[in-house]
Amino acid sequence: MWSFAKLVFLFVLATVFHWAFASIFSYWGLSVNILLAFAAAFCAVLKPAFGYPVAFICGLFLDFFGTKLFGNNAFTFTVCACIVYGLSERFDFEAVFPQVVTVFGLVFLAGVLNSLLFLWFTSAAMWPGFWGLLGGALISAFFAPAVFWLVRRTLGKGAVCRQG
Repeated sequence: MWSFAKLVFLFVLATVFHWAFASIFSYWGLSVNILLAFAAAFCAVLKPAFGYPVAFICGLFLDFFGTKLFGNNAFTFTVCACIVYGLSERFDFEAVFPQVVTVFGLVFLAGVLNSLLFLWFTSAAMWPGFWGLLGGALISAFFAPAVFWLVRRTLGKGAVCRQG
């Protein structure tokens, strides 16, 4: 039960950070996705039975407050969770470099995948722009080590964690 309360706390914190960073950096046209960095950190720390639903809920949260195609973020975040769990056998997510590279790649992939889903299902183009997406991915990757540290520090080695 205590792990669930910590997860809820981290989710609320992640949504606040996502809103703040998206608002601040949108002034320069950057597509920052801190919530995806949190979802990747959740998947790196949690067992798959808990990480997949958390990543899906993070994406669904963005879908509820977005004005785009409903469900695209939930699908994209779940695909990203699959990638993180696939990489977890090859990467040591305790180290900073894999965290940065993974979040950079996932944010860039999510931007492209969301744009493609929007194009396929609505026949309209919604592309944030290459430089906006690249800049957002770089900023998200820059903050990734702090996000991973916060998630690992808060959740510890509980029953829902991989090492627990």
